[in-house]
Amino acid sequence: MSGENAQRRTNFITIQDDTPGYRLDEFCIPKHYEDDLSRVLIPAGLINDRIERLARDIVEDFDEDGLVALCVLKGGYKFFTDLLDKIKGLNRNLGRSVPLAVDFIRLKSYVDDQSSGNIEVIGGDNLKNLQGKNVLVVEDIIDTGKTMQKLLEILQGVKPKCIKVASMLVKRTPRSSGYKPDYTGFEIPDIFIVGYALDYNEYFRDLNHVCEINEAGKQKYASK
Repeated sequence: MSGENAQRRTNFITIQDDTPGYRLDEFCIPKHYEDDLSRVLIPAGLINDRIERLARDIVEDFDEDGLVALCVLKGGYKFFTDLLDKIKGLNRNLGRSVPLAVDFIRLKSYVDDQSSGNIEVIGGDNLKNLQGKNVLVVEDIIDTGKTMQKLLEILQGVKPKCIKVASMLVKRTPRSSGYKPDYTGFEIPDIFIVGYALDYNEYFRDLNHVCEINEAGKQKYASK
């Protein structure tokens, strides 16, 4: 099945609203963040295994035409790196392989814990390089979906062959535009989370697990 004709994958792990998560003292948490988090929501080991399955789905969906993996910086870099490592491993060990190229784009849409509703492209290569290519946008989290929809409008303007989106997390929120990515790692409650390269004003990117930030953490690291 080529990426152009692949259907949206509906298999993902749902973290329910009443899921208690895990106590911080059950995992290795950087000392400087211990007072800023309320719980571990998704441990690093579970993230790793889920990404392995996403990689397999992507390899199954794309053919020998290959794809350009477009990393949405900064939050997406960890998911992007781990996902591509898994795809490259499958390329080495399966009877088929998908040629890979990479590209990068940087957006800005958040101030503190709120989406501004606007999207600003503040870094990246010339998007015209994507013309006629199979593009896989790799994002850390889909919140309302509005930012991704606006990005897809921009990307469609350079006329790629097809565009698919892989998001590590999708937030279950009443503010959602209804947009769903083609590949989803986890669907999570409507809470503000950090870790696994997701930040709060550039902090918490060095946290391996996906965790919920507490109010003390929000106040401590709020923009000045």
